[in-house]
Amino acid sequence: MRRIRANAIAILTVAWILGTFYYLWQDNKPQSSPSSSASQARGRGHGQKVIPGRLEIHRDDRTIPLILLGSFDEKAYLAAKQLKLGDDPYKDHAFNLQESDRLGGERAIRDTRHYRCAALTYDTDLPSTSIVITFHNEARSTLLRTIKSVLMRSPPSLIQEIILIDDFSSDPEDCQLLAQIPKVRCLRNGRREGLIRSRVRGANMASASILTFLDSHCEVNTDWLQPMIQRVKEDHTRVVSPIIDVISLDNFAYLAASADLRGGFDWSLHFKWEQIPIEQKMARSDPTQAIRTPVIAGGIFVMDRSWFNHLGQYDTHMDIWGGENFELSFRVWLCGGSLEILPCSRVGHVFRKRHPYDFPEGNALTYIKNTRRAAEVWMDEYKQYYYSARPSAQGKAFGSVTDRLALRRKLNCKPFRWYMENVYPELRQNDRRDLKYIEWKLIGSQEAGKKMIGLEQECQTQDLNFVLLQLFLIIKTSPVVIYTTPK
Repeated sequence: MRRIRANAIAILTVAWILGTFYYLWQDNKPQSSPSSSASQARGRGHGQKVIPGRLEIHRDDRTIPLILLGSFDEKAYLAAKQLKLGDDPYKDHAFNLQESDRLGGERAIRDTRHYRCAALTYDTDLPSTSIVITFHNEARSTLLRTIKSVLMRSPPSLIQEIILIDDFSSDPEDCQLLAQIPKVRCLRNGRREGLIRSRVRGANMASASILTFLDSHCEVNTDWLQPMIQRVKEDHTRVVSPIIDVISLDNFAYLAASADLRGGFDWSLHFKWEQIPIEQKMARSDPTQAIRTPVIAGGIFVMDRSWFNHLGQYDTHMDIWGGENFELSFRVWLCGGSLEILPCSRVGHVFRKRHPYDFPEGNALTYIKNTRRAAEVWMDEYKQYYYSARPSAQGKAFGSVTDRLALRRKLNCKPFRWYMENVYPELRQNDRRDLKYIEWKLIGSQEAGKKMIGLEQECQTQDLNFVLLQLFLIIKTSPVVIYTTPK
């Protein structure tokens, strides 16, 4: 019995070794051209129909030769801005600079796409794109890794140029030295303009028919670009975004994000990731299909340049950062376009817990100004819910929106009610956490008033029981009369 068991183990071991060698031999075999019969057979094996004139992308066709950086001295560029011993690695960039510098200008990352994505095909005549990257005092290692990942993981024919907009960084050489890399252009603002106006400048300088907007602390993944350009080529009114994977701000680990999420928001115009509605999820038989999304995060997307210009680019009276993604998303949907997230496009992004740069009027006031402009132009009667959820926006200056309202009339855009009924019906008007259901009437001390202002902010995120408990505590400690009435 022991001899039989030993013989069986030996046979299985030999079979496993032979199988391993066979797999490695097959994996290293030279690949034939897409037009060959062997390639067609492999395409059928993946369950994909081979279409003449379409480019096949396979999971085993991922080796890209080391790019030529021209006269650019990568080592000198990175060494000039190394973290000094004893310095706080989080202070200047709100992520672990020491870990970013350790990785250098490039690294291998895991292909996080669904396995079916590797068998998809794309047109061989896809148009090229101008990639616009804006930054202000970005870490050199992170910025360089963004650029190199684009050059190394994109078909060269699809990259017309990479336009860097240096938004008045402290050191002009952060951008200027990178212009030595082929296809990279550097434009420097003469003063701090912010992401919104910087992107418009980059778009105006672009020469390709497709625009790709990318943040400066990203790493693109395998075959990230082809799916997005393909969708825009098929319909120029589409604005498409990848699934945004997470790059840890602490150790820079590359983490796959869920493929079942879309962009959403609450009435205070706070962006959030949310699950795809169950009806939409049940209707998606193919995990590679595009996901309709009410809004995009705004940091990474692809858009036809003529469509971008036709729709009025960005609202350039918005400042620095924040709210521009809502304004663009509303405008695209209401004025004849659509928004999609593509599961077969993956881009990693460093999500930070704070902004490492200053806002001239402060972070909160800038965000209120920007989102109020979006609400006033696009939300019609639904803007009352924005003001109820964000009472601090009442009375805050937001500038003139006359030109944006004129643009809306010129484009003959739909009312926001259409958006609520056809794009985002899940945004309920009767959300009990919304402040519109509580009217406040105060009589009493200034201290009680301060507590009430704080409570209004809490109401944006807490349920009604929490609100009532806080009301009880205020009544107990302050000479104040408060009435609460549901509308």
